[in-house]
Amino acid sequence: MKGGNLHKLRGNKLSLSLIALLCTTLVVWVWEKTPNLSTFLPPPEQFDIFSSATVVPARTPISLSENKIETPSAKEDLSAIRRPVNALPDEGGKVVVLPQTGSSMRSSSEKKDKGKESKNMPVEKKVECNYAKGKWVADKRRPLYSGFGCKQWLSQMWACRLMQRPDFAYESFRWQPQGCNMPEFTGSEFLRRMQHKTIALVGDSLGRQQFQSLMCMVTGGNYSPEVLDVGEEYGLVIAPGAIRPNGWAYRFPSTNTTILFYWSASLCELEPLKEQDPATHYAMHLDRPAIFLKQYLHRFDVLLLNTGHHWNRGKFTANRWEMYVGGKPNTDRKLARIWNARNLTVYSVIKWLDAQLPQHRQLKAFFRTISPRHFVNGDWNTGGSCDNTIPLAGGSEVLQDGSSDTVAEGAVRGTRVKLLDITALSQLRDEGHISKYSIKASTGVHDCLHWCLPGIPDTWNEILYAQV
Repeated sequence: MKGGNLHKLRGNKLSLSLIALLCTTLVVWVWEKTPNLSTFLPPPEQFDIFSSATVVPARTPISLSENKIETPSAKEDLSAIRRPVNALPDEGGKVVVLPQTGSSMRSSSEKKDKGKESKNMPVEKKVECNYAKGKWVADKRRPLYSGFGCKQWLSQMWACRLMQRPDFAYESFRWQPQGCNMPEFTGSEFLRRMQHKTIALVGDSLGRQQFQSLMCMVTGGNYSPEVLDVGEEYGLVIAPGAIRPNGWAYRFPSTNTTILFYWSASLCELEPLKEQDPATHYAMHLDRPAIFLKQYLHRFDVLLLNTGHHWNRGKFTANRWEMYVGGKPNTDRKLARIWNARNLTVYSVIKWLDAQLPQHRQLKAFFRTISPRHFVNGDWNTGGSCDNTIPLAGGSEVLQDGSSDTVAEGAVRGTRVKLLDITALSQLRDEGHISKYSIKASTGVHDCLHWCLPGIPDTWNEILYAQV
């Protein structure tokens, strides 16, 4: 009986096993035939198999060397490395991390580690080109315009091809900044970039040279009857008794671009002490900017200032200037020294301009460093000359990082006003001056201050164009 019962029990267990096997087979078959059943499973986030593992930051560093990807070493726990689904290789093989749309896949410890990593990662700073450091190189594509053809904008006293000068090798060079490319200047591209904008140059006769150079560069030196004279819009007219206007302004109708020059040799406010007296002296307010700047600053998109060569006793006497500070005649003996007065004005004007920039967010402001003189064996009125005609006889390269005009460099430091540094690179071009071919040549006077056009001021405009 006992043996019979045992066989009966074993038979029942075998039957149950067969039934269970048949049921399992049936379930698997139905699962394969009906894949939609998988939608009824709980979400995979509930099965976090890495919850007890050491978490490695999702953005594991991957370095590329000779097109091979360096993977983690064998000592690392590969089972713990979770490659994020948003880390994808681009066409060049670089890993690109796309923005995550869901944070539920990352544990809090992952976020903490990633935050630490981002803090320690160095931030790349954009290195700006030092356009004042570089060298002069020969270029057959220079000059950018003809001195013969640009009579519409160019004063004859600066057009050396209209004088008796026989050599023009100085025209065939361009400036190449070190470590960066300067964009090629074309008039059409300049007007396109400056569409609906106003470019204002304010300064002395060297500023006027740069203005005329820019007009010739933009037009290619070609006669341009379509360009409009809009000087009256800026009060640039010939005052009673004057032989020329206090500036010029021209507009290009095709792009609504305006280029103007305002004559302000000192950049500071000049107030006539006797309004109706044509021989009146002027209060030269060293700590106030020219009234023109206050009146029209809101209309400018690019502003370039310069001053320097009128700061001498001869000019002060001829212009009947008297120094004022704080609205009163200056009594400071140190400040009475011309160059100290000039430095105060440069700092004051730049400080004022920097304070205005937040209210004129469209404006890009520049201060140009001083243009070098090349008088040898005297000054302009004591027999000084500049007879060299060999290009780059004193060298072709500027290696210094700082400006030769330390006053201008110091004045713009810490402000939003940029420096247009042309001093050192222009110092190498003594053969580019008008020299003995000036309109005063018959008197034996050499012009070793102003430049032949086309010439060195064209490069100043190329650098301005690059910085704008």
